[in-house]
Amino acid sequence: MAFRLRSVRGTESVLPWQKIAPRFTSEKDCLASFIAYETAEIIDRVKPANLVNLSDRFLPCGRNMFRAWKKYGPSLLSRTDLELKVLRSREDNLLLFIFRRSDLQSLLKRPSVRALLSRAGYLSGADLDTILGELASRLTDRSFPHEIGLFLGYPLKDVAAFMGLTSIPFTCQGPWKIYGDSNTSLHLAECHRNSRYRMARRLGKTSCPQLCLLRRSPGHAASIYAA
Repeated sequence: MAFRLRSVRGTESVLPWQKIAPRFTSEKDCLASFIAYETAEIIDRVKPANLVNLSDRFLPCGRNMFRAWKKYGPSLLSRTDLELKVLRSREDNLLLFIFRRSDLQSLLKRPSVRALLSRAGYLSGADLDTILGELASRLTDRSFPHEIGLFLGYPLKDVAAFMGLTSIPFTCQGPWKIYGDSNTSLHLAECHRNSRYRMARRLGKTSCPQLCLLRRSPGHAASIYAA
């Protein structure tokens, strides 16, 4: 069965993953569809990384993604060009940082991004794995590193202003707090939504969600990261 999606007020609408999940009868396929949906922007190359939070609870589809990940998650990603860093591991919760190494490395090599990370206390000239290790060490029960927005490809101006490193005024609330000229930020947010929309359509038609985890044609440039 294929699902139909319609645009709302001229913007592509997103079919929630929970409505897609019942299409997949196996636990592994259900997990693959969940991960594909949660990483749609990375697969489309409009974002270098995403956070995926997994809790030990059953979802409306009747499955537990935390337990499914324990069984199948790493093997699913091993067949793709996506990589994984576990930022937080608890008995009943995992916070996963899923990324494409080439895109994240390109982003973190930018002088402006390096400068902001240096101001945030990251070692100058460190390689990606060292930087991600430092990021993970800063995430505790009582604190969440605000600079994580950089790693997720949010605009540099918005991350810097949110961290209090610049006096750009707050403009509006989107998927993240937007400061100064909102046009670029809102365009980027729309690109993210549209990636979810396209992935929802793919998942609504496919019988093999694992194929949706594979890299698509590199038609989307990563140049909009941290604009």
